[in-house]
Amino acid sequence: MLPGGKVAREVREPQMLDAAVRIFADRGYHGAPMDEIAAGAGVTKPMVYAYFGSKDGLYLACIEHAGSRMMAAVDEAGARESEPERRLWKRLLAFFEFVAEHRDEWRVLHREAAASGGPFPDQVARARARVIEIVVRQFEETSEAAALPPEGLEPIAHALVGACESLANRLVDRPAEPPEAPALTVMNLVWVGFEGLAQGRRWKP
Repeated sequence: MLPGGKVAREVREPQMLDAAVRIFADRGYHGAPMDEIAAGAGVTKPMVYAYFGSKDGLYLACIEHAGSRMMAAVDEAGARESEPERRLWKRLLAFFEFVAEHRDEWRVLHREAAASGGPFPDQVARARARVIEIVVRQFEETSEAAALPPEGLEPIAHALVGACESLANRLVDRPAEPPEAPALTVMNLVWVGFEGLAQGRRWKP
């Protein structure tokens, strides 16, 4: 806390973002009142505008806040694993654990941001492109994927990320389901598929 009882920005800003995420996830972008967000953070509405400029600015900051926290959790989960297969498994599990533990953040990051229009889907799309790049690099580290041409990995990465997003939405709607279940589904899908591709097996119509 700063002199005079003021709260430092690095403390106050996350408090406002956490309150905004909860209300945006519950009400949607258009249904979320700024005065309610301010009250939830224990600040005045002018202070929220002073920090973020506008409701759009606040919502974009919420997307960045949620996305950064999610990516940090995923990166940290795989950092200590030396084997590529274990690293992918840990990162998949960390992703679904994040969704299970931060359902409001996932709703804002994916569902609400994609549905609200304006600049929000563009920001989510840019974040998704970064995730796909990470997944491609992850695939390149594995012996199974190394047998495939590099240009074949990006479409597989797109498919994997899409599957993870779909299963994450399903997980949000099923609070009793453990995050290990969708993580195992994706891991098995990827590894069985890579093994077959590496052996030259292809489905032919």
